[in-house]
Amino acid sequence: MARAAVVAGLGAWAPPTVVTNEQLAGELDTTDEWIRSRTGISERRWVGPGQSTGDLAVEAGRRALASAGTAGVDAVVLATSSPDRPCPATAPEVAARLGLGPVAAFDVAAVCTGFVYALGTGAGLISLGAADSVLVIGADAFSTLLAPDDRSTRVIFGDGGGAVVLRAGSPTEAGALTGLALGSDGTLGDLIEVPAGGSRQRSTGLPAKTEDTWFTMRGQAVYAQAVRRMAQTVRDTARRAGWAPAEVDSFVLHQANTRILTAVARRLELPPERFLNAIALRGNTVAASIPLALADGAASGALRPGHKVLLAGFGGGLTWGSVALVWPRLHRPPASSSATATPRPSRAPAQRP
Repeated sequence: MARAAVVAGLGAWAPPTVVTNEQLAGELDTTDEWIRSRTGISERRWVGPGQSTGDLAVEAGRRALASAGTAGVDAVVLATSSPDRPCPATAPEVAARLGLGPVAAFDVAAVCTGFVYALGTGAGLISLGAADSVLVIGADAFSTLLAPDDRSTRVIFGDGGGAVVLRAGSPTEAGALTGLALGSDGTLGDLIEVPAGGSRQRSTGLPAKTEDTWFTMRGQAVYAQAVRRMAQTVRDTARRAGWAPAEVDSFVLHQANTRILTAVARRLELPPERFLNAIALRGNTVAASIPLALADGAASGALRPGHKVLLAGFGGGLTWGSVALVWPRLHRPPASSSATATPRPSRAPAQRP
């Protein structure tokens, strides 16, 4: 029988600094009501001075390893678009900090679809026999890429990390990944981008314009593409898994904003209650959004063993993708290791360092 990648552990972590809508309203031309009505977000977590994507990845990875009851894996795949440095990749340092030894470790950059791409990569390593277990992490400190005065992006994004441990197993057992579908459209790459900092800008020999060093997004065009592409990839993966979309118990889509989740549900003619929504206290955490939502759903009981679950992402590139699984029975870590149970800190100033 063919080898399959099976979810064996789950962990997540968000930094302690809470940034509320009221705090942002004091800095930007906006209000709590405006933010909530357009995004469904009431607060988000941001990294503090000196914290990085690698820190988020290490904490999420540690929790996933504990959930799986293992101290080691054969490879680490980190999905991120906000690496600690442009070079080298962040994953090898994450592996070293977790004490995993000289294992294969590398980054995958697909923005908000990154975690799904990383799952596919980890599953490929297992199916080829190159690894018996893989730690797949999605982590982003995207707040570090946001222009301080850009209302359209600054209210949306939060920081965090989430991870799963994949192990080799049978395609018929609970937790086995199935129906993977991935896609991209590079002709629309400028809809979601950080224009400066790469080889194209640096090769000009000219200093980057300040405005080009920040993240930009063409919101209305992105909204239309996100709804269309996620609805289609959900259909594709459900078909490959042998399911009808109506059979799926829980859809865990990229947590961009509530309006997109509602629109995808409407396009699929499914009740919105089946679409897990963890946006209110997280915001858009980019590559971390799907595993953070999984952790929230597992902690709340929204995801139960035996549930048919479908994950789908959409992000810059443009990229999109989805994968299905029957939710397994996982070891539940202590409450203190759950992202949803992180002690609520005092309200920290929203200003970036």
